[in-house]
Amino acid sequence: MERRQATNKVLMVRPANFGFNSETAANNHFQNAEAQSVDTAARARREFDDYVDLLRRNGVDVWVVQDTPQPYTPDSIFPNNWFSTHITGELILYPMFAPNRQKERKLSALATVGMLEGVTKIVNLSGFEKEHLYLEGTGSMCLDRIHKKVYYCASERSSEKVVAEYCNELDYTSIFFHSFDSEGQPIYHTNVMMCIAKDYAVVCLESIRDETERKTVVQNLEESGHEIIPITLEQVYHFAGNMLEVLDDKGQPLLLMSAAAKASLREDQIRALQRHSRILAPDLSTIESIGGGSARCMVAEIFI
Repeated sequence: MERRQATNKVLMVRPANFGFNSETAANNHFQNAEAQSVDTAARARREFDDYVDLLRRNGVDVWVVQDTPQPYTPDSIFPNNWFSTHITGELILYPMFAPNRQKERKLSALATVGMLEGVTKIVNLSGFEKEHLYLEGTGSMCLDRIHKKVYYCASERSSEKVVAEYCNELDYTSIFFHSFDSEGQPIYHTNVMMCIAKDYAVVCLESIRDETERKTVVQNLEESGHEIIPITLEQVYHFAGNMLEVLDDKGQPLLLMSAAAKASLREDQIRALQRHSRILAPDLSTIESIGGGSARCMVAEIFI
């Protein structure tokens, strides 16, 4: 079975109660409570619908699941954190940091994901929540699916013990490092500062302050044949690290990022990315400012 880094099929969750999540704000410094208003949920749904429409018009097969009002799940728009799928048939369920995010594994959502054709094994890691150990899917981990490598930065949302269990189940190797924002705070999700595509990787090297760790990340990426396209911490604050490569219906690569992320990039960075992928950049300003997540977080890849 040929391993693939990108897929043409994705799942997205249309939010019912999108809003500021106080349970995640303690370590997600990208959230902004002051940006919330009475029409936040409606604006988020418009941005979501426009994003889905953009993907479909560009040949991406999008499966939309409508969230339910109860139980209350303000971050349901970010499904890539609680499950992932793999070309070898695994469906992985992940342990989530915030109690109201744990509720995103609703029976309706689980039933939908569990019915995916090609699922041959369910690996349920959510039991680690009882030990207060967490691993928030492809938010916590940036996966090199072809070379079976996990890149992840230190965070209370990314337990080394759970990563080890993941690697044991899928026969992956892990590359661990520390990543900090400009205030010296740990970056809570690896996919905020890093994106791994088939032939290139976007990474904020300046956030990896330890020289040995930085060299290890660079060495592993180069050994896997990835062109490294560095971004700055300032660009990370505009969600430039939160990108995802997918495929259109002709198998051609697309790179998903928000309009804010694209606007933060220099022309030379855009040219480097466009050598490999065509860029799609929807406006996600409400979702970014209130939810602290962006284009990549909203898309769960379907590989089975």
